[in-house]
Amino acid sequence: MNLFGSFQTIERSMDYSALKHEVTSQNIANADTPNYKGKKVSFGQVFDEAVSAAKLRMTDPRHISAHRMKNPAIALSDRRAQYGHNGNNVDIDKEMSDLAANQIYYSTLSERLSGKFNLLQNVIKGGK
Repeated sequence: MNLFGSFQTIERSMDYSALKHEVTSQNIANADTPNYKGKKVSFGQVFDEAVSAAKLRMTDPRHISAHRMKNPAIALSDRRAQYGHNGNNVDIDKEMSDLAANQIYYSTLSERLSGKFNLLQNVIKGGK
């Protein structure tokens, strides 16, 4: 049994959230930049890295191999959509909404991690 497996899962989730925050912030900062194309974080690559790090194996040949998912972690968004008159495709309202949702997600993860450490501290102290 891996005692610290859940810590690694939370750590990877927080890394994903931090990357998503960085990319969303860049989109917001460039909302008025002419011809700027917004970026987004691709969950597929982050998931693939997490599966590889966890060293999961296929137990059935019908399972989808995680190594076949080779999308870049940061990808350009749909270039057909254009929200600004200057060729920019960043929707500031959507980006702000995504940023707020990601902030809630990160806060939840940090509270969960804090709870794990408190539980571990309680076990080390012998429940006192």
